[in-house]
Formats: sequence, C-alpha cells, structure tokens
Amino acid sequence: MASEHWQLEPDKHDFPAANAYLSLICDTVMAEKLVELLRGATATIYEAKDLLRASGLAVLEKNNTHVAKDFDKVKNGDKLSPVLLVRGKFVKNRSLVIVDGYHRICASYWIDENAQIPCRIVDAPN
Repeated sequence: MASEHWQLEPDKHDFPAANAYLSLICDTVMAEKLVELLRGATATIYEAKDLLRASGLAVLEKNNTHVAKDFDKVKNGDKLSPVLLVRGKFVKNRSLVIVDGYHRICASYWIDENAQIPCRIVDAPN
C-alpha cells in the first residue's frame, strides 16, 4: 500500500518550517495563527496528483536534491512526515498552499501518483 511510507504525526520541525514559509506570504501574526490551527488539525488523506493540481505546482524531478532525499528515505524504510496545507484563496490564483511538504509530495508522486498522503489542512482566513 502506497501510504505505508507516511507517518501519522508531523515532525516537530515541520511547524517552524511552515511558520517560516507563511511569514513570507502573510504577516507574522497570521502565520502564527495558521500554524497553531495546523497543530490542532486532524489528519485527512489526499492523493499526490490532486495535491499538486490543487496547489498549481508542478511535480519536481526525481533528481531534485530534496525529492531524491525523501525518495531515498522511503526506499530505506523511513516514513515521511504528513504535509501541512492552507486551503482557500489565501494567495492570489492559488486555492491550496503547501506550507510544508512539497518535496515529500513530489517524492511520493514518483512512487505512485495515486499515493494516499496524510495531510493537515486548515482554511485560509476570509
């Protein structure tokens, strides 16, 4: 089963990484609020191909340094951390923002584009 290479809980460093990214696209107060919501969000499952389509991002090549690193983790039996998402028209022309886990999604896509990926997702503020 493709989802076997995913853990259920995010790594502790995923939330600071999400905050760092969010602070580039919104003010720090909003970034912190969204990260706090992500900490409390329950896990849900989406397919790799759908996450990429909804985010408007292209799949990165297998030889991308970070994608290759995550791909190797899976080959070695290590599990990847779930991805963190913000849904809504938060960023112009994007209905879904991957705030942490883009490389993990791409690595999983190369394993199986229909891979079931655990995610934590929150809605963007209006």
